Amino acid sequence: MTYCVGMRLDAGLVFLSDSRTNAGVDQVGTFRKMSVFENPGDRMMVLMTAGNLSISQSIRQLVTEHVSEDGESIWTAASMYEAARMLGEAVRTVHKRDAEALTEFGIDFNVSIIFGGQIKGERCRLFQIYAAGNFIESHNESTYFQIGEAKYGKPIIDRVVNPATSLDEAAKCALISMDSTLRSNVSVGLPLDLLVYETDSLTVNRFVTIDERNQYFQMIRSTWAHQLKAVFEGIDDPVWDAAPDATANVLSSTNMHSKPVRVQVPSHLDKSAGSQPSKLQSLAQQFGSKQP
Repeated sequence: MTYCVGMRLDAGLVFLSDSRTNAGVDQVGTFRKMSVFENPGDRMMVLMTAGNLSISQSIRQLVTEHVSEDGESIWTAASMYEAARMLGEAVRTVHKRDAEALTEFGIDFNVSIIFGGQIKGERCRLFQIYAAGNFIESHNESTYFQIGEAKYGKPIIDRVVNPATSLDEAAKCALISMDSTLRSNVSVGLPLDLLVYETDSLTVNRFVTIDERNQYFQMIRSTWAHQLKAVFEGIDDPVWDAAPDATANVLSSTNMHSKPVRVQVPSHLDKSAGSQPSKLQSLAQQFGSKQP
């Protein structure tokens, strides 16, 4: 599995990916999920993939080499939208070629892609491309995309990132998001690839591969864990069975009548029943009393 996140901000773009693949407990490998298409001064585009590794690699190779009959390619596309459309066509081409054979072996056609960057003459753009080759684009209401094991790192991004967030703040948030995922899911692992792109630079000038020895990431991991625990401990405990007029930290009060849904205890285990006869015994007694 994997985890990748891409963010589109007013100041530029942030991309972060892990490098773990997992085909079973004894088949864990390291494959980098981020690829950069860069022609300095003209375009800078980033592709990140999750899902079946063989499918992802086939798509990347196909879109890298493909030139249409009219000479168009990802290297000459007039816009990021056109480049995303070409990538979607590559997904469908690989599906047409391989999906049926994969199905025969019980393998789903599983791939998801984050694709973003800037082509000279237009703004930064960010897309998420699905296994059917269709895609959506990020706007101010949805400034980021995640693929792979997204759920663990989502809460921090939702609370922090917006279009006005600075690139360094967004990179820090992405790394915290990744740390949360690393702690909760063993199918995501180091090293990480982090690329931070400033609008209109049209080249890669801020990129780093992060392993367990990276000083900043070590600081992020230890500081975030410490601060999160401190914030948790600073929140007051709940007050149970408070007086009706209490106002601070009341979870339940004496005038509340909350009750759980209780399952009836079997009669032979119900101690509260005492020596009372069961329904069957009562019926037998009633029947016996009617005999002459």
